[in-house]
Order: sequence, then C-alpha cells, then structure tokens
Amino acid sequence: MKEERMTDTVLETNIGNRPPSRGKVRDIYDLGDKLLIVATDRISAFDVVMANGIPYKGIVLTRISRFWFDFLSSIVEHHLISDNVAGFPEPFRSRAAELAGRSMLVRKVDVLPVECVVRGYLAGSGWKEYQAGGTVCGQKLPAGLKQCQQLPELIFTPATKAERGTHDENISFKRCVEIIGRETAQYVRDKSTEIFRKASEYTESRGIILADTKFEWGRVDGRIILIDEVLTPDSSRFWPAGKYQAGRDQESFDKQFVRNYLESINFDKSGLGVELPDEIRAKTSDKYIEAYERLTGKKFEA
Repeated sequence: MKEERMTDTVLETNIGNRPPSRGKVRDIYDLGDKLLIVATDRISAFDVVMANGIPYKGIVLTRISRFWFDFLSSIVEHHLISDNVAGFPEPFRSRAAELAGRSMLVRKVDVLPVECVVRGYLAGSGWKEYQAGGTVCGQKLPAGLKQCQQLPELIFTPATKAERGTHDENISFKRCVEIIGRETAQYVRDKSTEIFRKASEYTESRGIILADTKFEWGRVDGRIILIDEVLTPDSSRFWPAGKYQAGRDQESFDKQFVRNYLESINFDKSGLGVELPDEIRAKTSDKYIEAYERLTGKKFEA
C-alpha cells in the first residue's frame, strides 16, 4: 500500500461553477446557508504550503474531527451536519470517489476572528518566549520550568487568525475582549478549557498527551458553536505518553518529519513550498494514521 499511496493524493478540488476558497489545507464551497469543506492532502510548515502532499492526510483529519465532534456532543454544539457524500447536494454527490472520507457538510456561521489556544505544557513558541522573559503570550509563569514541562495550570492564549502565508499573532485576553466582546470572550475561553480537560483525560487513557491545541468558534442564530477541525494533529500537539520526558523535545504525531527536513535543507520559511521526498511523505503519513488509530481505537482503512 505504501508505494501505491504516494501518488494517491488530492491537492485541490474544483467542483461546480464557482471555485472554492482555499485555505492551507481545506477547500471550502459556499452553498448559501451551508458550507462544503474538503480536507485535501496539502501540508503546510512554517505557514508555507508544500508543493506535494501527504497521502491520506485529509481523510485522517476528517475522521479525527468527526470522532471528536461525536465525543464532545454532550458538552458543546458544533457545525457538522453530515460527512455522508450520498446525502450531499449535487454536483458534490456525483463526486463521491473524490470526496468520500475527506469532506463535511456544515452549517455556515459568522466566524469569530480569534483562535482559541489552550496550553497544558510548555512547548513550541511558548517555550521560546518563556526562555526569553518568563512569560507565555504575556502571562507570567513560575521560574525554573523545563522545556515541555506540564504547566501548573492550563492557560488560555488567544491569537488573531492569520491570512495565508502570514503568521498568527498572539494577543492578550484583554485584546480578545476588545475584538469579540467580554461575554463572548469569556464563553470561548471557558468552553475551550473545558473541552481541553475532557479531551486530555481521554487521550491519556489512550497513551497520548495532549500538550496544546487551538479551537475555532462561530456564531449562528445567536449561539456560539464549535467549528473547523477539532483536536487533530494539525491543530494540536500530541505526544506519546510512554516516551515523554520533560526537559527536551518530544516525539509527536504531526508534521515534525516535514519541519525537520525543511530545517535540514535551510528552507527560508517563506515563498513557495518545496517538493518533499517520498520518504518524508511516507513517514509523515504513517504518523497521522497512527494518531487516528491510537485516538479512536480503529484500524485505518483508506
């Protein structure tokens, strides 16, 4: 399967009379009061989309999001209507071979213009900031913490949503309030933290540490609901619990193979993406699939 899958990638879709809006990974079709979201196999690193994709990545992301939408349905409303292509409107229903497993019909919402990041461990950009000044996103933390150490308590670090090719910008909770209002900011902070705790308890039972993640929210009919992807390797740091040790980088279920390769070739982290070697693509695909299987307890079948 590994040799065959290297050419079995979907980098973009073009269905119907109007082209979709394209994010780093997703193609989004506007159907009026609904959206049709297609998770392609595109992969970005350092906010640059690479020239080729990761086999099955879009399918893995969609299935993981579907798992979490079901898992969290008792505590939060979400935007998913259906992932069954047979129930999609035309012309999408007729493109089942292309869309099956990687697409969702969702409610259209007014998207809140902030990303809601919850951090449970000191990693990534948070670790770099802490080393420089003892803070993470401006929040003071105790002295003496190690790289990837569990934080004394969860912290909420919102960010503004970046345009393609630019970086998200961390903002204070005060700035978040100024952008979306105090009541809304408090709700998404508290609900994001609640989801993180529930999800983290589950992932630990599967031998996985949820280090941090980001959520997106939207407003529909006066209600705030969970949207976009949820707790996937693209939006979260997942670490194998059995190999965890504070004070160093951790193995992860994400695109770290891609980042490491780009660092090895001195990629300038801007401009056009490069062609990734098949070895890097295969290893990355394996990591995404392993994340799906460990989280859901199901064997992945394309």
